[in-house]
Amino acid sequence: MSKQKELKTNAMRILDRSGVKYETQSYECEEFHDGMQIADLLGNPYERSYKTLVSEGKSGNYYVFVIPVDKELDLKMAARSVGEKNVELIHVKDINGITGYIRGGCTPIGMKKNFPTVIYEEARKFDTIIISAGRIGMHLTLSPLDLAKVTGAKFADIIMH
Repeated sequence: MSKQKELKTNAMRILDRSGVKYETQSYECEEFHDGMQIADLLGNPYERSYKTLVSEGKSGNYYVFVIPVDKELDLKMAARSVGEKNVELIHVKDINGITGYIRGGCTPIGMKKNFPTVIYEEARKFDTIIISAGRIGMHLTLSPLDLAKVTGAKFADIIMH
């Protein structure tokens, strides 16, 4: 009997090489759905379901922010967290060219370049959080501390209150 090979994303291969434990969750998805719709579909709590946002600073450098799906990025706080005067979210059409991922499948792990990454500080209070696995229809559940270690991320308060 042949065993069907599990489909691994680049992010999963990076986690495997780093010895990071994670679980995967798959879902059928024909089109883009926002993070809250996916969390609802899978029965995942919003406060543990995180989205990946990419921004460009005044300097021209790119930055990655990882925040809960039901929250909004505070651009001033985000800029401050990376030492920029200001940051703006990149346009959806530019996501693939900058990160190598597509909208709805963007993960902070394994982008084309290792951009400075900031995870919302409240993630630390959870044993695990849920992020995209780098493909629409697939999520990873992993420790926020492991995510920070693998991406070189820091934690900061970066959401609107």
